[in-house]
Amino acid sequence: MCVTSTRGLGPDEVLARYGADPERARPLDWDAASDLLPDDADGGSVSLLRAGRIGEWAFCVEEEGTLGFGQETLAELSRGSETYGVATTEGIDVFQYWRDGECVEYFEPGTRHSRSEPHGPWWDRVEEVLTAHEGEGAGMAPVVALVLDHLGITLDDEVLAGPWPSLTLAEDETPTAGPGVSYAGEGPVPPGGSISWSAGQSRKSTTTQATCPSSVRPVQTG
Repeated sequence: MCVTSTRGLGPDEVLARYGADPERARPLDWDAASDLLPDDADGGSVSLLRAGRIGEWAFCVEEEGTLGFGQETLAELSRGSETYGVATTEGIDVFQYWRDGECVEYFEPGTRHSRSEPHGPWWDRVEEVLTAHEGEGAGMAPVVALVLDHLGITLDDEVLAGPWPSLTLAEDETPTAGPGVSYAGEGPVPPGGSISWSAGQSRKSTTTQATCPSSVRPVQTG
């Protein structure tokens, strides 16, 4: 699952920045939206995207896919704005904060050497909340709640159960990533590379200094 929160956009614009056609979206509740996922995707990845806006912030909750933590998506979402992204897949969890198309902070919780430079304020906050929920099997849910509380919005199960613009998007329908080295595993992404994780893939350890997941230089946070 991936959850992104972007300031100032509407749900149609969010879906468009994911690479989807917002005219295909229908207001569906959680159960009806889940039925949009195909039983057989012919080996390709298909994401279920549900978008909406609460206050100043637009959200997109993605099931069965990883579009929401790719560098192209986050750069586009944050263009002229700012975007928080929390993703969890089999074998890897990621927190990211982007502003105006540039990565500000990136890390995999619990993996100190994955922190992007310069270090931002969110590592300590995330580690603290995960430690408080250790042993509960809560996954990254406390991190999502932490970000939403920071933004002053509520996006709990009851809210998500309601009708929100929903559609599916296949991986091959999204804009093609630029040239670069693909990378699978834990830790820093090679310069010019892009993230490409497969479910169930073993994680690789490294002690190399981490960078944001692209060739983009992190912006200074002051």
